[in-house]
Amino acid sequence: MGEKKSGLVVVNSEVLPDIVLKVLAAKRMKARGEVANSSQACRAVGISRSAYYKYKDSVFNYEERLANNIVSVYCILRDEKGVLSSIISKLYELNTNILTINQNIPIDSVATVTFSVRFERDALNTAELTKELAKVSGVVEVKIISGE
Repeated sequence: MGEKKSGLVVVNSEVLPDIVLKVLAAKRMKARGEVANSSQACRAVGISRSAYYKYKDSVFNYEERLANNIVSVYCILRDEKGVLSSIISKLYELNTNILTINQNIPIDSVATVTFSVRFERDALNTAELTKELAKVSGVVEVKIISGE
């Protein structure tokens, strides 16, 4: 068989051993703050701590890029009360998950803001996102700067 090489592979979760899926569930519970520590996570999913520690650094959830879309959006907003809040509300209405917001200090009564958002590809496309954000009162300009 030759030399064993380590690397990453993508495997359908339906064919993985139950222990791997339980380790992933325990890691998710811990990351979300649903449990206080690894011991509680292991008890909740029904695995030993030794099994958890054996696999925890080797198994990860994979977010499929075809199913999730992450884009960066550059906006120029008027320096008026509530404009940023309105944009955030609109992003919520459009069922996006805001990953980052970077706002600069206003110059000449406008401020630039960059958002990174994730949305389901089937639910929205970048043209619709741009169109909907441009409708928000106080928005001067909207551009997609990365992503699809």
